[in-house]
Amino acid sequence: MVLTFSPRSILLCVVFLFSTNVLAVSAVLGIDLGTEYIKATLVKPGIPLEIVLTKDSRRKETSAVAFKPSQNAPKSGSYPERAYGSDAIALAARFPGDVYPNLKTLLGLTTDDSIVKEYAARHPDLQLEAHKTRGTVAFKSRATPKEEAWMVEELLAMELQSIQRNAEALAGSDSSVRSVVITVPPFYTIEEKRALELAAELVGLKVLSLISDGLAVGLNYATSRTFPVVNEGGKPEYHMVFDMGAGSAKATVLKFQGRTVKDIGKFNKTVQEVQVVGSGWDRTLGGDALNYLIVDDMISKFVETPAAKKVSVAAESVRGHGRAMAKLFKDAEKLRHILSANVETATSFEGLYDDIDFRYKITRADFEKLAEAHAERVAATVQKALDVAELDIKQLDSIILHGGSSRTPFVQKQLEKIAGSDKLRGNVNSDEAAVFGAAFRAAELSPSFRVKEIRISDSAFYPAGMKWTNPQDKPQQQRLWTERSLLGASPKEVTFTNHEDFSVRFYQQVPSAEGAVDRDTKVLTTKNLTASVASLFEKGCAHPDIHFKVKLRLSVEDGEVEVDKAAVECEAEVQEKEGSVMDGVKNLFGFGKNKDQQPLKDGEDTSESASTTESTETATTSVESSTTSTTSTSASGESPESSPVPKKKQLVVIPIDYTLEKTGIPALSKADLTKAKERIKAFEASDKSRRLREEALNQLEGYTYKVRDLLDTEAFVAASTPEERATLEKKASEISEWLYDDGADAPRDELKARLKALKDLVSPIEKRIEEAQKRPELVKSLRNTLDQTSTFIDTIKGKIAEADAHMSSLSSSASSTSETSSTVTSVPSQEAGDFEGLEDEETTASTTTTAAAEDRGPVQPLYTLDDLKEITELSVSVVTWLEEKLAEQEKLPETADPVLLAKDLIEKTKKLEKAGMDLAMKSVRHFEKNKKKSTKKPSKTKTKKSSTKTGSDDSEPTVDSKDGDNYIKFGEDGKGPTAEEIEELIKRMSKEQQNRDEPRTKHDEL
Repeated sequence: MVLTFSPRSILLCVVFLFSTNVLAVSAVLGIDLGTEYIKATLVKPGIPLEIVLTKDSRRKETSAVAFKPSQNAPKSGSYPERAYGSDAIALAARFPGDVYPNLKTLLGLTTDDSIVKEYAARHPDLQLEAHKTRGTVAFKSRATPKEEAWMVEELLAMELQSIQRNAEALAGSDSSVRSVVITVPPFYTIEEKRALELAAELVGLKVLSLISDGLAVGLNYATSRTFPVVNEGGKPEYHMVFDMGAGSAKATVLKFQGRTVKDIGKFNKTVQEVQVVGSGWDRTLGGDALNYLIVDDMISKFVETPAAKKVSVAAESVRGHGRAMAKLFKDAEKLRHILSANVETATSFEGLYDDIDFRYKITRADFEKLAEAHAERVAATVQKALDVAELDIKQLDSIILHGGSSRTPFVQKQLEKIAGSDKLRGNVNSDEAAVFGAAFRAAELSPSFRVKEIRISDSAFYPAGMKWTNPQDKPQQQRLWTERSLLGASPKEVTFTNHEDFSVRFYQQVPSAEGAVDRDTKVLTTKNLTASVASLFEKGCAHPDIHFKVKLRLSVEDGEVEVDKAAVECEAEVQEKEGSVMDGVKNLFGFGKNKDQQPLKDGEDTSESASTTESTETATTSVESSTTSTTSTSASGESPESSPVPKKKQLVVIPIDYTLEKTGIPALSKADLTKAKERIKAFEASDKSRRLREEALNQLEGYTYKVRDLLDTEAFVAASTPEERATLEKKASEISEWLYDDGADAPRDELKARLKALKDLVSPIEKRIEEAQKRPELVKSLRNTLDQTSTFIDTIKGKIAEADAHMSSLSSSASSTSETSSTVTSVPSQEAGDFEGLEDEETTASTTTTAAAEDRGPVQPLYTLDDLKEITELSVSVVTWLEEKLAEQEKLPETADPVLLAKDLIEKTKKLEKAGMDLAMKSVRHFEKNKKKSTKKPSKTKTKKSSTKTGSDDSEPTVDSKDGDNYIKFGEDGKGPTAEEIEELIKRMSKEQQNRDEPRTKHDEL
């Protein structure tokens, strides 16, 4: 049978295919990229805002990646094992030169930056160097000596890739995670944002938007709240988010308000708005800085110990020792966390430096004394944000705390001193509010989700402007945006007097130790300005009237400068166009130009109708009043050809072609970008190969233990010969010894081959055990099916024989029955015309049924002998096969491979059941076909159709088609009827037929 599909079906299939693909990529990710920890939240249909857990089921991952050097030199095309998060930090004491923590602080910075120099001093074993073309930070790894130095963006990309893998594991195998929103600190410059976007690009992540840390927290704060509606008289709320993490401290002032805006149709809606109005920060005030206070105190006390003095240990020597510094920093962080809840703590080191042990103790009072200068910097950060926002501390409704270091006791004391304890709020999750805000933003930007409408406005955070050279060759500079300017706001229009192609350089003003520095970000270069100005000059524009205008804005995604429009324009006198579509319409209605409205001269045709004359006069008046700016025509009877063509002032605009290129730190060339992506892919492929090899190793090792257990199992011993067990035991022992010698480093293919060799010995024995367990039940099931089939066949054959005998007895009286029948039916036909429709339906039905019942014999069978032929032959063949196989199986010992298999028993049982089902369904379909034909027969009157029941020898048994106890539904959910349903159907059909055959004489008494 050939299947055909309608166009509609094909269209639905295509829509379904594309809809499934859309769902497969609809998952989005919000990432809170912290200095010490990375957190991620997944948003997917069915998974709203769920934290992505690490492989250790932790809700945050340590921001670190490590290369674990292999014992032997790495092979060509292979890379060392990578570790992430806490696993990477755990390797810091052993491999301090290949563990890369806190990479966020190095993004977009050159190697001569003070922050980079401090990082290098804190991690002395790392081989930090400048990238060959960009001048940014790169690391040379001892674990990959043949590879070029790894850019900091490549290392961060590996961390993002690890987060991506965890997110896809949470989303399910049918989903891929490609779209992300990442949080960034407000002090990130354009260069640092570009470096982060590069890291995401290297692993195939699309950055939908970057969002500042404070705004992300504020967005999460607004998701469960509503604020006063400002255009209905409400006053906005001002809250400060104080975020102090491991690397920095940030204070962001946010304005929260509601606003009623136009909705679809005549309706209005209220939306919530969150806007950054000011921000302050300290780039180096964070948990790491506090940890280094403790580290420095540890070193100073260590060198004063007698054991250290004895060997003349210097503080600089300890600071330059990578392993010692890794141990000290790891314990310093633990001590600081303990001091947040306890007044004192202690730790000890075994062989810290030069095999010298060291014990250290510190109290909270000692720690706060060390951090006195840092406490003052907290107040400066808060005040900076207030100054930019032009607000007083009293105008704040609250200070929302975020970040792990904000829980430090002396930090909270400083904030209470500034604003009072009543304004400090812990009403958001101080660890996860930012990542939830980023995920909400990702869902908002994705077309796959609908979320609460919250309009956010991030800030530029840095002043920005442009520089260019004017026509007099004098350099000019103009500030376009301040630190309070909002990203995505209405574009600014700038007018230039330059009439020849030139360049405009955009800059960002960044503070530094030497003062504010203008860092170039982009350059705009015109391509056809000179030619366009010349074209305008030819059209009559004077040079002073020609202006080059550009509309600029800051991108809402990353704060980059964007050009909305660039055009050169002037006002020029141009001739009105003749024969335009508008002129044709005007002339059609009598509103033509003056030359078409001239008075007729002597002798000209004046046979115009009155309506035409009237409309012409009206048009003449209208045109004269609307063309006062042009030269007036003479009142004398001049011809239309001699009148001058009117002109009008018109703004002429010519778009300018331009290029907008990034400047600053050089971008990677296409070749370098491709090479970096390939290196990361090769590293990932190496890791995957290693994971698969380790899985094969674990499977082989585990199977050797399984073999040992099987050799002690009674069922396994009974089903196997001594020779088989001896061979298996020898093979397992050889593989175990090989694993502990050279097998641990064997390739995956060899491990799989040895595992297959073991399984080939075990599988036949396990199959014998399995067959012996399943066989009795399956044989019993097959015998039951055979018995049911045999009973069914015998019953049907008996009914067929009984029906044949009855038909033979009726054949002798066929002629007399025919005469009687014709006599009975001829009388009513003569009077039908006078009494049609007036008969007593009860009496008619009773008489007809009784007469038919006298001639009815046994129930007509549902099948013929030909119908039973196939199932009879099948039943006989199965019985023969079963008896032969059982006899063969009984002769075999338990240790021999079986000849009567479970799959064969199941197959034979299914064949019998299918044959019975097909036979039953054949009768059902035949019955339903006849029933449909009978229901389509028209009746002359309603009374006869509803109550007259005439029985005959060839009538079929019926099944009540109404809902109720007697109704059986077949084939629901795409399944065929079960054996029980078929048997029940046959019983009910037979029962109904018998009910029809019984004489109905209850109405004869009437």
